[in-house]
Amino acid sequence: MQLAKLELAGVSRSFGTVAALDGLSLTITGGEFIALLGPSGCGKSTALNCLAGLLPLTAGQITLDGKRVDTLAAERRGFGMVFQNYALFPHLSVERNVAFGLKMRGVPKTEIRSRVTEALELVHLDHLARSHPGQLSGGQQQRVAIARAVVLRPPLILMDEPLSNLDAKLRLEMRTEIKRLHQELGLTTIYVTHDQEEALSLADRLVLMKDGRVQQIGTPEELYAKPVSPFVADFMGFRNQIAGTDSFTFADATWTSTSEVSGDSIAMCRPEDLRAGVTTNALDVTVEVVEYHGRQFLLQIVTASGLTLHAVSPEALSPGDKVQVGVAPDRLLVFPS
Repeated sequence: MQLAKLELAGVSRSFGTVAALDGLSLTITGGEFIALLGPSGCGKSTALNCLAGLLPLTAGQITLDGKRVDTLAAERRGFGMVFQNYALFPHLSVERNVAFGLKMRGVPKTEIRSRVTEALELVHLDHLARSHPGQLSGGQQQRVAIARAVVLRPPLILMDEPLSNLDAKLRLEMRTEIKRLHQELGLTTIYVTHDQEEALSLADRLVLMKDGRVQQIGTPEELYAKPVSPFVADFMGFRNQIAGTDSFTFADATWTSTSEVSGDSIAMCRPEDLRAGVTTNALDVTVEVVEYHGRQFLLQIVTASGLTLHAVSPEALSPGDKVQVGVAPDRLLVFPS
């Protein structure tokens, strides 16, 4: 079943006097992949649990194709759920784990067999159908969890940080797998993560949250290049913040124009846009920390006034080195302070 529209209107959830989720309003069209993104405690998992029916709303409502669903029990919503800890039954085989939800819904045995086979083929685990979860790797167990959700043919799939328990290599592999499955099946998906790179690579739209409230909604390109506030910019990788009181002027050696930060504003830029080795209109700094990143080095540097910044260098440097850094004016974001 493909939904046409899922709508959250003023969805809120409080625990005592603490608002974990405050007025989330969002419209999702069928087939979209939405990432709820933000630091720990920002309300993204609370939002997912409210959608799943695991938490009741304090205020607001959720409608699916015009019909209210937030008043329904979790099992009556028919959503697929992929958990962080896989939540597989250790005593059941892979195929029986995947079949469990269908069996609970009273689907005929012949249809269960065909749908389970189809789901396991989708996640490339048909050869492990008779294995048990304890015999599988973390990535394989997460594939089983995804197959279990997909086999229900739900109108909506909810994923709660499904890759956080995997090592770096497996996370990359599973990220590609989730993207492939979404492209093949077109299932509407809401995905919770704190990982910006994960969200950027997977989602059609991002919902960045802080303290239970939405800070910005947009495409990955919009949040990456056009953050609307210092918080969003910082979360999306603009690590360098320069207050107007520092009154620095930056320019790359190949640029003739400069961009000055006024006294009532904050300028921000990414480490990769603040480069060491420039000589024109550059800023003198001292290298504090050097990290090797393959083709370039990531530097933690400090200015004469004591401001810590992050830059990149194509050449190896050492702590204590005196260098000059510069940034192209069009790479600076300036916000009112």
